[in-house]
Amino acid sequence: MPDMSASANLAMTQVATLAKELDENKVTPGVLGFLVFAALAVGVWALMKSMNRHMGRVNFEEEPESEPSATAKTATRKPAGGSA
Repeated sequence: MPDMSASANLAMTQVATLAKELDENKVTPGVLGFLVFAALAVGVWALMKSMNRHMGRVNFEEEPESEPSATAKTATRKPAGGSA
């Protein structure tokens, strides 16, 4: 890569040497990875609890229509006071 700046080249060589020093068998997500995973798990648990509470409040029974002809009459009626 001929257009690489000197600082980018230096950063890449430092990162490469750090990567060589790490033991591939001991690399773990660490405490930060655990905390992020735990926070996501708590968030999903809270959302599921809230969803269950809201779904319990929903009324799934459909109300019967009182008069089907009354809705047809109101749909054909002209608006009062003005020309359409």
